[in-house]
Amino acid sequence: MRYGILLGLVVSTATFSWAATLAPQTTSAWDKHIRIVEQRMNERLNGARPFLWVDEDPERAQRVRQGEVLVSPAGRTGAHAVPHGLIHDWCGAIFIPDSTVNRALAVLQDYDRYKEFYKPAVMDSKPLDQTGSDYQYAMLWMQKVLFVTAAVDNTYDSSYVRVNDKRWYSITRSTRVQEIENYGQPDERRLEPGEGKGYLWAVYSIVRLEERDGGVYVDVEAEALSRDIPLALRWVVTPVVDRLSRDSVASSLRKTRQAVCSTIGAQARLAGSH
Repeated sequence: MRYGILLGLVVSTATFSWAATLAPQTTSAWDKHIRIVEQRMNERLNGARPFLWVDEDPERAQRVRQGEVLVSPAGRTGAHAVPHGLIHDWCGAIFIPDSTVNRALAVLQDYDRYKEFYKPAVMDSKPLDQTGSDYQYAMLWMQKVLFVTAAVDNTYDSSYVRVNDKRWYSITRSTRVQEIENYGQPDERRLEPGEGKGYLWAVYSIVRLEERDGGVYVDVEAEALSRDIPLALRWVVTPVVDRLSRDSVASSLRKTRQAVCSTIGAQARLAGSH
């Protein structure tokens, strides 16, 4: 989920076939939004808000503990317009019973296996570097919407922070987002960052982990920047974008839980064989 969670977040914009270019005003609006997200996280760390998003509502926490994959817009809608772009802002959570923070971290940091954990959307993944709790990795993802294939090759920085024995969080941001034109075709080529159809221009996510209640909660804030939707079509397309984004975040959370549970199962089988 590193967050592979963001894989198909904005691929619904692929239905617009004309080119788009990342503008300075769009980047500025994104940077301002990320400062707001970081402020929210600081409030969770200093006690002004609960550490976990699910703990802001007792019913929400109960639903997640009972096995529901919960995803909700961080604001009134999952996407809001900025100059020449869209910012997608989602919160989600799962509960993994009979697991620990360390087991969940082992999956989240296993970047080489993201192509296994999050297939078929992740076509390739590999670690690039590690310094202490800071990781760099690359991931190539592909999604098909209607008659369009959207493929993007990204690199990311991820930093993991230990709050205490039971709590961790990580922050991931894209460092390069490169669209692949004609993916899988003989004339395939990588475009310059900020050029292309604008399926995805930037990614930022925060993952929080807390071990309690006989398992571990995984809580995510998933942010992405894409091209905008023409004003005349926005009332029709925005609900579709929200639905696809919600489904994508939920799918990635679900696959993260499956990966952790399969790891637990493999460890149990190995222990039983001795």
